[in-house]
Amino acid sequence: MSPAELLFLAASGLLAGVVNALAGGGTLVSFPALLALGYPGLTASVTNAVALWPGYLGGALGYRAELRGQRRRVVRLGATAVTGAVAGSGLLLVTPGRVFESIVPWLVGLASLALLAQPWLRARLGGAADGPPSRRVYAGVFLGGCYGAYFNGGMGVLLLAVLGLFLHDGLHRVNAVRAVLALVITSVSAVAFSLFADVRWGAVAVIAPASLAGGFLGTRVARLLSAKVLRGVVVVFGLGVAVALALQ
Repeated sequence: MSPAELLFLAASGLLAGVVNALAGGGTLVSFPALLALGYPGLTASVTNAVALWPGYLGGALGYRAELRGQRRRVVRLGATAVTGAVAGSGLLLVTPGRVFESIVPWLVGLASLALLAQPWLRARLGGAADGPPSRRVYAGVFLGGCYGAYFNGGMGVLLLAVLGLFLHDGLHRVNAVRAVLALVITSVSAVAFSLFADVRWGAVAVIAPASLAGGFLGTRVARLLSAKVLRGVVVVFGLGVAVALALQ
């Protein structure tokens, strides 16, 4: 790669890491960058999934303060996310998935609107505020894991919408759980793709460290936002992602 291409990939990795830490959807930054440099679609998808893993790690580590006291919740939801990610990774490796990809914009768009209506929906679907979370959260996380391993774009928006509906907690603490689940899902898919898919490690070597730095930076930016502002940012970005996916 030329110096300009290296800089282009590094910049896309940094921005993708920031976006993933804030709300998820960084794939919509780095994946098109790989396509622009001539990588085939499936190769770009699996390379991108592996390359962004450090960014998810940086995002999860950046939320250490918000994760305190949530270990049991994270472990249970993380196990559910693993099963979904295994299913999604296998689906990507064995099927072209054109039908699935056609509904992705609708999924992301509906998740964004659900997050916007989160206070109203949570009162009706999430159970009592002082009780255990609804079992529906596990079904939602499983589907989010399947979707995130299959096609990462907008995964964070979907996960945050599900968690926001069924977990009675502050949005920043819920977003921290979302960051860990995204890391878990990406870890599963990264291992699967590294073993069984055509990953371009040269591109990974450029994007990965940049996404790690972006992950740490994104958590600092998110922490400065109020819950209402953060929700608004995620909703606007999620709807933008849905439109971008629909136009691809």
